[in-house]
Amino acid sequence: MSALSDQLLVVAIMSYVAAMVCHAAEYAFGNRSHIGRAAARPARELVAVGGGSTALAEELPPVVEVAEPAPRRDRATLAGWAAVAVTALAALVHLGALVTRGIAADRMPWGNMYEFVLSVTFVGTAAWLVVLSRRPAIRHLGLFVATAMVVLLGIAGMVLYTEVAPLVPALKSSWFIVHVAAAVLSSGIFLLGFVPAAMFLIRSGYDQGKRSFPYTLGRRVPEAAALDRLTFRLHAFAFPIWTFGALIAGPIWAEAAWGRYWGWDPKEVWAFISWIVYAGYLHARATPSVKRTTATWIAIIGWLTMLMNLFGVNIFFTGLHSYGGL
Repeated sequence: MSALSDQLLVVAIMSYVAAMVCHAAEYAFGNRSHIGRAAARPARELVAVGGGSTALAEELPPVVEVAEPAPRRDRATLAGWAAVAVTALAALVHLGALVTRGIAADRMPWGNMYEFVLSVTFVGTAAWLVVLSRRPAIRHLGLFVATAMVVLLGIAGMVLYTEVAPLVPALKSSWFIVHVAAAVLSSGIFLLGFVPAAMFLIRSGYDQGKRSFPYTLGRRVPEAAALDRLTFRLHAFAFPIWTFGALIAGPIWAEAAWGRYWGWDPKEVWAFISWIVYAGYLHARATPSVKRTTATWIAIIGWLTMLMNLFGVNIFFTGLHSYGGL
C-alpha cells in the first residue's frame, strides 16, 4: 500500500501538470486572449501596425471579406473544460494516494509534514472544484490552482517524503483527529484563497494600465470585484475553522499531553501569528475606509505566515512539535 501510494502521487502530479497545460492552452489561445486576438487581426491592420507606415497599407488592394461559419465551440474553451476534467481525475488519484497511505500506516495520514502537505493540497483541490461548480466563470483561475498543486506536491515528494511509520507517542490521542483535521481543512481553504487574492492584485494593476509582467496575466482572469469577493468568502469560511483548530483544540490537547495550554512553542507562536494576520485581513476587508488592495496584501502575508508555520518551523526550529519527519 505504501508503494501504491507513492505511485499514485506521481500519477496525481502528472495529471495536475496535464491540467496546467490545458489551462495554459485556453489562457493563451482562446478567442478572447491576447494571442487569439492578434492571430485573428485583419492583414491590412497588421501591415499598418507592423510596417510603421500607412502608405504601405494604402497600396494594398481592397480586401474582400468572406463570411465564414463560426465554429460551434472554441477549441480553446474545450481545452479549458478538459483541464477541469483532468483536475477532477487528479483529485481522485490524489485521494487514492492519501487513502492508501493511511491504510499502510493504519492511521489517519497526518503524522508528518509529507502527509500533511498531501492532505492540505487535496483539500485545496476539492474546494476549488466545489467553487468552480458554483461559479464556472472563474475557470481561468484553474491555471494557477494547478500550478500551485504541482509545486507543493513536487516539494512534498522530493523534499518532505518520509517512510510510513507509526505515530510518535505525543500524537496518540483522540484530539489528533480533531486538531489536525481542522488544521488541514482550514489550511487547504487558505491555500485556495491565496490564488484569487494574488490574481486580484494582478487584475487591479492591469485595470490601472500596467502592462508589464505579471500584470499582463490579468487580461484573462475574472473581474477584480469578483476575485475580491471570492477571496473574502474563502477566508471568512476558513478563519473560524483555523480558530477552532489552532487556538481551541490545540491548547486543549497540549494541556492533556504536556500539562500546559500554551508554552510559546515555535509552532504555537506561528499559528497565532497567522491567526492575527488573517483576523487583520477580515477586519480590513470589512472596513470601508481601507483600500481593497491593502486588505488583499494582508491576506497574501497571511499565507506567507502559513508557509512559515508549515515548512519553516519544522526545518529551522526545534520544539515540542518537531515531528515533521525531516
